[in-house]
Amino acid sequence: MANIRDIRRRIRSVKNTRQITKAMKMVSAAKLRRAQERALAARPYSVMMTNVLRSLVDRTDLVDEKTGEPLHPLLAQRPENNILLVVVTGDRGLAGAFNSNVLKAALKFIDSFKDKNIDIAAVGRKGRDFMRRRFPVAKPDSDTRAAQVHIVGEHLNLLAKLEYEAVAEIVERVLEAYKDGEIDSVYVIYNEFKSVISQRLIAQRILPVQEIGRREVVLTEEFSLEARERMGEAAKAAGISLKEAPETEEERKAKEFPPGDVDFIYEQPPKEIFKNMLPRYVTLQLFQGMLESVAAEHAARMTAMDSASNNANDVIDSLTLTANRARQAAITKEIIEIVSGAAAL
Repeated sequence: MANIRDIRRRIRSVKNTRQITKAMKMVSAAKLRRAQERALAARPYSVMMTNVLRSLVDRTDLVDEKTGEPLHPLLAQRPENNILLVVVTGDRGLAGAFNSNVLKAALKFIDSFKDKNIDIAAVGRKGRDFMRRRFPVAKPDSDTRAAQVHIVGEHLNLLAKLEYEAVAEIVERVLEAYKDGEIDSVYVIYNEFKSVISQRLIAQRILPVQEIGRREVVLTEEFSLEARERMGEAAKAAGISLKEAPETEEERKAKEFPPGDVDFIYEQPPKEIFKNMLPRYVTLQLFQGMLESVAAEHAARMTAMDSASNNANDVIDSLTLTANRARQAAITKEIIEIVSGAAAL
């Protein structure tokens, strides 16, 4: 059995660790609130853009009457021989199984398209490091593929301060590759977040655009009941609501647009407006997915730090009990020695 001094030193060490994990939990809880508010603030814009595009679809032709081909290149559907997969992970660890779950879903997606060429764009340091250990990096000046699955893009520290402009730059390059026929479809894997206990991993196709307003989810991974319960306990301890955010007044008004009995006079031809807005629609889908991924990462880190703090409490209780037993044994030994010495006299 270790002596009392060593046990007390371990107790102090664990208490210091508990202070760190508690502080990280509260920081993640504060960041989670801001991330939820930001994702909620983007909803009305997303709903309004979807409704405007639907209105434009009803007022313009999307297909050439003579050839039957789509008039917008982002609507063109081709056999999926070359796929771009955007994997959204975090840049830091200490978030439990958040990153590993996303990467497992990415590997499952890759296995389901074994006969296709897959280009990977890794968003986040954890995803980049994981993919680099398994797949080669494409050479920018090479005309031949490095392998059937290779990495074509790395975007680090993007989610730490997520900006729409940065996502728009990424999507702009993706759209050019799609228009040039270098890729035939684009999928994004991320953690869909509605509330702390309402999350799931999804693989969503964002190109080609098949139907405005309909999400094309091809793969889903639900969280276990135990994981959701643990997230709920951590959220309650941090004062985070477990309910989904209610519909705001702005979102309600956006859903009611356009009124059915109102016709619109467009300053530009509807076809031209639709052509300019469709790339923004694709950008918004990726941006919304990243916003939800940021919120999910903070929720996962908050839960992990809450578990670490609880484990630290258990270790402290166990060590305190061991220290008390060691102290009691030392006192008993001293009493026995005193009594034995007195009896010998």
